Amino acid sequence: QVQLVESGGGLVQAGGSLRLSCAASGRAFSSYTMGWFRQAPGKEREFVMAITWNGDRIYYADSVKGRFTLSRDNAKNTLYLQMNSLKPEDTAVYYCAVRIRGRNEPPWTGRDFGSWGQGTQVTVSS
Repeated sequence: QVQLVESGGGLVQAGGSLRLSCAASGRAFSSYTMGWFRQAPGKEREFVMAITWNGDRIYYADSVKGRFTLSRDNAKNTLYLQMNSLKPEDTAVYYCAVRIRGRNEPPWTGRDFGSWGQGTQVTVSS
């Protein structure tokens, strides 16, 4: 099983940037499609972005199109989420996870992913 630890969250002003990292240990990180989800207070966890095991396909939610980019370094067992032009509505706890079931392409829900990390808080002030 893969263990995941997110980092890089923080407080930023609207229009600013943050880079989240997700460090993996355990079974072969490079074999899995990896994803980021986020959960704002009082809302359900929602899909943000995902990347296939070799990075040849990247999927994203419309809400982050053109602002967030996703990459992975399989040699370092690390997933990166670069978030630019942040908006107050991006405020949430961000989680990385491993795709474990379901379709090979979106739509996905949190049930299609597992090995959740503890999350990292992103707060965007207006």
